[in-house]
Amino acid sequence: MRLTCPVCGERDRREFYYQGDAVALDRPARDADVAAWDDYVHLRDNPSGLRRELWHHEAGCGSWLVVDRNTSTHEVHAVALVEAQG
Repeated sequence: MRLTCPVCGERDRREFYYQGDAVALDRPARDADVAAWDDYVHLRDNPSGLRRELWHHEAGCGSWLVVDRNTSTHEVHAVALVEAQG
């Protein structure tokens, strides 16, 4: 799989580090029980299909990217800098 970094251009996926879904998570309250914090830290949905993901160009320019990608086919639909997401 190849990703096109808006700063560096097209690069191999191995230059990037996947950071998870690019969505806000509902953080538990400070006084939430251990089970709520355990769920927040460890449990994530893993649906297939079109997803919005957060990637870090770790072995390149260091940019944070939002990638719209089909997790079933690995087809990349869009890549944008996090700052440009507004």
